[in-house]
Amino acid sequence: MVKIALGNIGDSLSAASLKTYLAEFIATFLLCLLVSDQSLLMVCKLTADAALGPAGLVAIAIAHALALFVGVSMAANISGGHLNPAITFGLAIGGNITIITGLFYWIAQCLGSIIACLLLEFVTGGLAVPTHGVADGLTSLQGVVFEIIITFALVYTVYATAVDPKKGSLGTIAPIAIGFIVGANILAAGPFSGGSMNPARSFGPAVVSGDFSQNWIYWVGPLIGGGLAGLIYGDVFIGLYETLPAAEDYA
Repeated sequence: MVKIALGNIGDSLSAASLKTYLAEFIATFLLCLLVSDQSLLMVCKLTADAALGPAGLVAIAIAHALALFVGVSMAANISGGHLNPAITFGLAIGGNITIITGLFYWIAQCLGSIIACLLLEFVTGGLAVPTHGVADGLTSLQGVVFEIIITFALVYTVYATAVDPKKGSLGTIAPIAIGFIVGANILAAGPFSGGSMNPARSFGPAVVSGDFSQNWIYWVGPLIGGGLAGLIYGDVFIGLYETLPAAEDYA
């Protein structure tokens, strides 16, 4: 049974809640500014003026894995370290965050991305911030499916390593596992859909560049993937812990 909770505006605007939004803003800002594929693509263009090759893709994947590991670690004790509207949505589907609080998370995450991209454009002398888009020869639907699959893998990993009450020692390596799945997903889907998995990370460049032509793909795909992961792991698997009798052999 789905456990979505609306919540109330008073709780979502409490002092403690405002601190969580600030933590999400800062962590998402740093992720998008320092080690996003936008900044790395700019470096490739400035230094080589060449198309992104396999080495560049690997660099982006590793940078994301390391950055997300740090970003999740730095925000986990304050906000849970979402840094991603799709993760927030998946957690809301599983009843781990209220809808109203989740919307404020979205605002903080998107603002962090937008301001990071504005600053990135400024410090690079007005160099255009690249936007996410599907590869030539692929349809928008294929891009959406790619994003659904890889975001499902990401949010499922978040549930398994950071949310599941039976995670045990896995909880200590949750940021590493989350970073690794993002890096792996970028290697797999980067050449096809861009490997975003994060609506906020795609939204910031779209706002700064004014190009929203394919941005919907990076909202629809990740939100469906994150929602499915929240429904399956959060509502079905974790939900079973509350309804089935505990078995001595599997406690």
